[in-house]
Amino acid sequence: MGEIRLKSLLVACLGLTLAFSSLPAMANEDHAGEKLDPAKLIMEHIQDAHDFHFFTLKKEDGTEFHATIPLPVIIYSQTKGKLITFSSSKFVNGHASDDYKLEHGKIQSVSENEVFYDLSMTKNVVQMLLALTILVVLMVSIANKYKKGQGVISAPKGWQNAIEPVITFVRDEVAKPNLGKKYGKYLPYLLTVFFFILINNIFGLLPGSANVTGNIAFTIVLGVISFFVILFSTNKHFWGHIFWFPGVPTPVRIFIMLPVELLGVFTKPFALIVRLFANMVAGHIIILSFITLIFIFGSMSAVAGWGFSPLSVAFAVFIYMIEIMVAFIQAFIFTNLTAVFIGQAFEGSHDDHH
Repeated sequence: MGEIRLKSLLVACLGLTLAFSSLPAMANEDHAGEKLDPAKLIMEHIQDAHDFHFFTLKKEDGTEFHATIPLPVIIYSQTKGKLITFSSSKFVNGHASDDYKLEHGKIQSVSENEVFYDLSMTKNVVQMLLALTILVVLMVSIANKYKKGQGVISAPKGWQNAIEPVITFVRDEVAKPNLGKKYGKYLPYLLTVFFFILINNIFGLLPGSANVTGNIAFTIVLGVISFFVILFSTNKHFWGHIFWFPGVPTPVRIFIMLPVELLGVFTKPFALIVRLFANMVAGHIIILSFITLIFIFGSMSAVAGWGFSPLSVAFAVFIYMIEIMVAFIQAFIFTNLTAVFIGQAFEGSHDDHH
């Protein structure tokens, strides 16, 4: 446990160090006559991009070195009738081959009349695919070990020791209590959702990485998938309680209960979408806010900037450690609520026994 805490602290400190080194250009904006805009800076850090940016160094000649990993830009031009590909590193001063430009993180055509579709591999897409690859490789390798008898007739080894307790926890504390004897049917989906969200949450805490679970498009897709799983799990009792609530006067049933219950069908996946998105974005914003406070105080006075630095770093590290815990908690909450909603969908009549 002590080793895990030490590694987590080192990761947090490394992340803050790289964050500091990525902000010199921002801090130097005051010298160029431009006022520091913390809100704009924070939004740029949590939004999607066409490259992985780690840090920025200012050279002696005044130029800046950006440590980045460029990603492929893929554009299908309907006007030209062809597929255009190039590296995002070609976006110099917002232009690439004088045909396309990058404005506010979005690719735009220099020609106003061109119709094109942006199919680029952004850092959110690349990191999500990387997380999916790690999830598949990890689970397949563990499953092959169980097929060979390791962990069945002998003690589990390696990643089996870490993954098996988590699977058992999801099965016993999430699936069984909410789904009853049908838990085996939904357990593969619940485990996939849990580990997929968890891996993306952890990746989002690494320096220079993308906050995939803090992207509303990502959470919408997860919420919509859960929504269809919930719908396909419903029975006549579920819809009977929505459209013809028993034991309620007809006027109340039609004008009050029906709209409320029908709205509840859609608010459940909406709650899943917003909860995950808001919590993962909030943590990153708080950490970046503490870091930018150093430069805000520094713009007022050098003494104030240096004096506030230790306190800002301490709070940022503290929030970072909490975010590591939140990464696990949010994966659990999304999975648990999904199981609860599925269980409510196929819940029988009041005479049925669980």
